[in-house]
Amino acid sequence: MDIDKSWKPILQSEFEKPYFKELEEFVQFEYAQNTCYPKEEQIFSAFDHCSFDDLKVVIIGQDPYHGVGQANGLCFSVNDGIKHPPSLVNIFKELQTNLNQSIPLSGNLERWADQGVLLLNATLTVRAHEAGSHQKKGWEQFTDAVIQRISEEKEDIVFLLWGGFAKKKGKKIDRTKHSVLESGHPSPLSANRGYWFGNKCFSEANIFLKNKNLDEVMW
Repeated sequence: MDIDKSWKPILQSEFEKPYFKELEEFVQFEYAQNTCYPKEEQIFSAFDHCSFDDLKVVIIGQDPYHGVGQANGLCFSVNDGIKHPPSLVNIFKELQTNLNQSIPLSGNLERWADQGVLLLNATLTVRAHEAGSHQKKGWEQFTDAVIQRISEEKEDIVFLLWGGFAKKKGKKIDRTKHSVLESGHPSPLSANRGYWFGNKCFSEANIFLKNKNLDEVMW
């Protein structure tokens, strides 16, 4: 498993820990024996599309999509030509009302990642059609470390924490150095209860970046 070179000095100590060696062996075995997502070369897509130097926003997801052709290594994102999953539909609806934008045809969020948005799932791999099948194998420890290093090494990052899982995952973020915007999860269950729509996270993120003289994200 290989990762963009800008992240290597930040995460090298993590790669050398025993748990990560065990995680690598587990992932290699799973991909050899089962159909898993995303494709092996896309496991670290979130990092490959968003270098550490360009990073300005972090969005935390939970698990990759486990349906055929969906996952591309970026949380909430699907490959071009794939039907938008329910959470992504609600993300785009909020984007439409918040920024008066038309809903994109493609659910591929590489365009966000390429602007410095780290679309980080807590678990980076999954077995086909088995949600959560690669949880508690080491990925969560690794992504906790990623979030901690970002919090320590960077300043003025916007963290978008959607739902209880992401809020718990981001509880150690240094809020004196960074902007942490919390809301409900965009899943239909949460959104339909009024915990998602109207949170204005996209405009709020850009207001913070603009005030820090940083380029806004073209959502």
